[in-house]
Amino acid sequence: MNIVGIIPSVLTWLSGVAFIGYGFLCLFSGGMTEEFDRYNLPQFRRLVGLLELLGGLGSIVGILFYLPLLVFSSAGLALLMFLGVIVRIRTKDRFVDMTPAIALTIINIYISKVAIGLLS
Repeated sequence: MNIVGIIPSVLTWLSGVAFIGYGFLCLFSGGMTEEFDRYNLPQFRRLVGLLELLGGLGSIVGILFYLPLLVFSSAGLALLMFLGVIVRIRTKDRFVDMTPAIALTIINIYISKVAIGLLS
């Protein structure tokens, strides 16, 4: 495998594991409950946690077994993180606090684009 193939694979694994972790935190952490209260969106905490968990699992399963699932999962995670950036802008968070969501948006757009290219 050349470097062009390694980078998307590493990014997919990192993103997948990160979202599995974030998903669990979102579902079970009191700190995330406080964050969603701060965003004035407490009703969406469980949904976001579930989507993060499923997206992370879908990315890993997709890269290992079924590439179309990777396209769907990474695109969904990119959209979820883009919406997260909008929420953080709306709540007037500092830019530095937005950087994980911005980075994960860009990474998952890239993963999705590479996966679509592999399907073509």
